[in-house]
Amino acid sequence: MLIGRVSMDPMMDQAPPRPLRATRPAGPLTGVMRVPGDKSISHRALMFGALAVGETRISGLLEGEDVLRTAAAMRALGAHVERGADGSWTVAGRGIGGLVEPDDVLDMGNSGTAARLLCGILASHPFFSVMTGDASLRRRPMRRVTDPLAQCGARFTAREGGRLPLAVEGAADALPLEYRLPVASAQVKSAILLCGLNCPGVTRVEEPEATRDHSENMLRHFGATVSVERAGAGRVITLQGQPELRAADIAVPADPSSAAFPLAAALLVPGSSLRLEGVGLNPLRTGLLATLREMAADFAVENQRIEGGEPVGDLVVRHGPLRAVDVPPERAPSMIDEYPILAAAAACAAGTTRMRGLRELRVKESDRLAATAALLSVNGARVEIEGDDLLVHGTGTPPPGGGTVLTHMDHRIAMSALVLGLATAAPVTVDEAAFIDTSFPGFVQLMNDAGAAIAHMMS
Repeated sequence: MLIGRVSMDPMMDQAPPRPLRATRPAGPLTGVMRVPGDKSISHRALMFGALAVGETRISGLLEGEDVLRTAAAMRALGAHVERGADGSWTVAGRGIGGLVEPDDVLDMGNSGTAARLLCGILASHPFFSVMTGDASLRRRPMRRVTDPLAQCGARFTAREGGRLPLAVEGAADALPLEYRLPVASAQVKSAILLCGLNCPGVTRVEEPEATRDHSENMLRHFGATVSVERAGAGRVITLQGQPELRAADIAVPADPSSAAFPLAAALLVPGSSLRLEGVGLNPLRTGLLATLREMAADFAVENQRIEGGEPVGDLVVRHGPLRAVDVPPERAPSMIDEYPILAAAAACAAGTTRMRGLRELRVKESDRLAATAALLSVNGARVEIEGDDLLVHGTGTPPPGGGTVLTHMDHRIAMSALVLGLATAAPVTVDEAAFIDTSFPGFVQLMNDAGAAIAHMMS
């Protein structure tokens, strides 16, 4: 089995960034692979563990820099967080309302998920804190989270545009929230629910379309009272505030968003056959699989089971031709992180693929919609942006390649470009890639062990 190599502390051991180049490999991609643990679940496991009473044991935690930043933040807020010799993690929580004022600035690195969810926790705790991040995170807007959270009584002071660094004065007597999301976002929804944990009464969130429900699942797992009702195309989530969360062990499945990269690579590299083990199959995360099935991708789901309250299974993927599809806007929440790699696959498919309703991509690690279009264009693919839609004009064969992709410190843009480079005639280069390990530690080694050809360029 191929297992990604994990740095014990990538925040303390980062080499200077160097460009990476992907070249069409001499043979197919083959083998059995397990990608790192689900990032969304890993963040939440640490946070909910810190808010629970007792000791939570977490297995399979993603040990990328993004999640390690969350672990450090929970320590700074008073929880005891420790990695065991067997690779499992334990979190001794402080209970709802029991977190303490941090002594220093909370540095969330490159993680927008960690920063936005943490805003929710800090908003309803009556102390002062300051949050910052790396250059990429400091460019990303936080107002879509802080504006609704301010309704609980918290005060947020940020740079122009609501950007980090962000000072938070948590509410002394936090009020429960009732909020309708203007745009479906699991991060904003989760921030409001995390805030509502330390508010009396009922917090209510309405989302226009169903987004990933890891927060709701985990709240129930830890003993909170949560109800979910249909509301047209969306859902209404109701949380009873100030529960006593009880420590609960968590097994983190392999991240479906990370699995998307070797999955797409196997579809695009001739002769390839890969088995991806233990991938999370939460139905609100499987939009990419539904889309690839419509594109006639050759894959199967085997050994389906439930682990830690989440459905998982093994994906068996083989190379084959792809055809263009029209991806409806309501599918976006279930595959919002997978559009760059889907676009790379669409550039190799026959016909024009239209991906609709991608407004959310504009506020990711980069303007991910523009960055995805640029990724394809610089490598010879025909691509257009019409409003919030992305159109990729495929010819049934990979585009020529040969471009250098500006990643804007966006790990998914970097990995998508490198996967595309495994299929194009000319190599594809990314300008920098050290930040890939924030979400997918060991990506290059894992791919190369399966037969890929990805290497640092010599300076």
